[in-house]
Amino acid sequence: MQTSKGPDPGQAPEQGDRANAGSPIREAVTRALDDYFKELDGHDCNGLYRLVLNEVEIPMLQAVMAYCAGNQTRAAQLLGLNRATLRKKLREHGIDDHY
Repeated sequence: MQTSKGPDPGQAPEQGDRANAGSPIREAVTRALDDYFKELDGHDCNGLYRLVLNEVEIPMLQAVMAYCAGNQTRAAQLLGLNRATLRKKLREHGIDDHY
């Protein structure tokens, strides 16, 4: 009998999935955004979407590459990306030379 260790990392949760409502990553992002908006103190903000994606994508790529010991094929599979897409993202963020 196999026991489930949680959702398959290659499977995206359903929109509004209550099981993920309290996930540590989601909670950390929510706290970070709340803090960011407090720091804005009413000032305008532009490009928040790209800012958040960059702030999350870079450490995620670094962590996955470390977890996969630099194996790009394995990392791409874990991320659910094509290996060429992973290589492009590593280059874009200047982390391709580290792995």
